[in-house]
Amino acid sequence: MFNNFPIPLSHITIVNRTKSIYILLAFAFTVLWMQALTSQSTLEASKVRGEQLFASHCTTCHLANGEGIPGTFPPLAGADYLVDNRKGAIRAVKYGMEGEVTVNGMTYNNVMYSLDLNDQQVMDVMNYILNSWGNEGTEVTLQEVRSIN
Repeated sequence: MFNNFPIPLSHITIVNRTKSIYILLAFAFTVLWMQALTSQSTLEASKVRGEQLFASHCTTCHLANGEGIPGTFPPLAGADYLVDNRKGAIRAVKYGMEGEVTVNGMTYNNVMYSLDLNDQQVMDVMNYILNSWGNEGTEVTLQEVRSIN
């Protein structure tokens, strides 16, 4: 198997084997670190796209500051509904919603029409909403959005 290896394996010293292990470990940690950075930058890119979508689809009702219109359209800023009913919030962005909803102790009964967004756009809008105006949500993934029926 190693007949064509330029240096016979029996000639590799313990020192060289140890150096090789350190190099492999350094490489593995570098890969893990890069994955963590990529994940963070992916969320940031999603939030930027989501902000643009929010501005063009959501600000009329929920306002640019996410405070909504009391008694008519619920707030998104500091909204307990986003945390307490994450799937319902994603479903509302994905398909729209109708009927009563309670947000921060106030009941709203209106219609949110479907925004006709694809799953990527729903993910982006949710990432923007969940990470804006003091909301501290976790990242919404494409797989999570696709699982909502």
